[in-house]
Amino acid sequence: MGESHTPPSGSARLDTGVAHNARVWNHWIGGKDNYEVDQRVGDHVASIIPVIRDIARADRDFLGRAVTYLTRERGVRQFLDIGTGLPTADNTHEIAQRIAPDARIVYVDNDPIVLAHARTLLTGSREGATDYIDADVHDPDAIVARAAETLDTTRPVAVMMLGILNFVLDTGQARDIVRRIMTAVPSGSFLVLTHPTSDPEVGGEMQVPAMEFWNENATPPITARGAADITAFFEGLELVEPGLVSCTRWRAPSDSDVLVPQYGAVAVKP
Repeated sequence: MGESHTPPSGSARLDTGVAHNARVWNHWIGGKDNYEVDQRVGDHVASIIPVIRDIARADRDFLGRAVTYLTRERGVRQFLDIGTGLPTADNTHEIAQRIAPDARIVYVDNDPIVLAHARTLLTGSREGATDYIDADVHDPDAIVARAAETLDTTRPVAVMMLGILNFVLDTGQARDIVRRIMTAVPSGSFLVLTHPTSDPEVGGEMQVPAMEFWNENATPPITARGAADITAFFEGLELVEPGLVSCTRWRAPSDSDVLVPQYGAVAVKP
């Protein structure tokens, strides 16, 4: 079990008696910004689905490759990172601004611990901009309106939705959230998405009992989806090669032998 660290509070919404996704995820990737309850639940989930730590690391590695690709090869200079989670090494703004110091990044989350950390740790380059929005993914119009205070929504924006739509339990609602956000950004913008799956082709059957335990013992509730439902989030967009794949396989340096039940994809708005 990882070393316990008392995260900053400063919010009435902070509940340290129930495991929370942002803190459990932090525990899985070796962070210290979590409580004993997060470690206990996280370790039990890992006993049900031992690859969960591989999934967490693969998702983080995917973020690094996607941001690098978009900044270096596609010239993206604006990122809207929704459901960012707790800051770790190589956050979106750090990757983008190493390549392009003038890159502008807006983070979105509604967890009070993430908010406290973001205010102190998510500082960017002098040439660019880094901002944080305390908002819920279920309110995409508010996200877009507040992001426009930092981002120029007449220029392309990379919308990052890594491991966040799985907390929107209704698939129709999740599709509507994506549609409303992508409608608000111009042609040449990108959608970057990862999502857990129960598809057996990538070992997803292990997710089912793990998610059942999670939904009984932690918050917020989560769901997995099949490739068809996840692909539907990209309706009206053009998938970048190699399309929707296990996120370990997305533009990895070499073809990874490891498959994780977490799909990843990047698509451009024509």
